[in-house]
Order: sequence, then C-alpha cells, then structure tokens
Amino acid sequence: MNEEKRTTPRQRVLKAATIEFGGGAIDCAIRNWSATGAALDVTSPVGIPAHFTLFVPADGRHWPCRVVWRKEKRIGVVFE
Repeated sequence: MNEEKRTTPRQRVLKAATIEFGGGAIDCAIRNWSATGAALDVTSPVGIPAHFTLFVPADGRHWPCRVVWRKEKRIGVVFE
C-alpha cells in the first residue's frame, strides 16, 4: 500500500514553468502541486541543482524550491 506522506493533498495541474538558477533556466511542466510542493516533468533531471526558483508565467509567481526526490523525467520539490 502506498502511504501518503504529504502534509497537504496535491492537485493535478498542467502548467508551463521554468526552473531558474545561477543565470540558467530549464523549461518544465508542473504535473501536480499543493501549498507545500510540486511534481515537475523535466527533459532530464541532470544539471538541476538541489535549490532553485520555479517561475510560473501564468501566475507571474516565483517559488523558491528544494528538490526532495528525482526520477527519470520527474522531480519532486518542496516550496521554501
């Protein structure tokens, strides 16, 4: 059985976003998110630092993030 570890339930979304760090930027898609974190689809998790800013153009918001897990083409982050 898969136990839910999140403190707040995630909502399924599909939003374009950008991972921004140290002058670099990588396009990604937000697959689901909550008030505390998100799951992001990326072309490759290679080269994405442990801490970065997630920019969501549709909302005009910047979210400071910390990576908590990485899979093949998806990363999980918590908002800081």
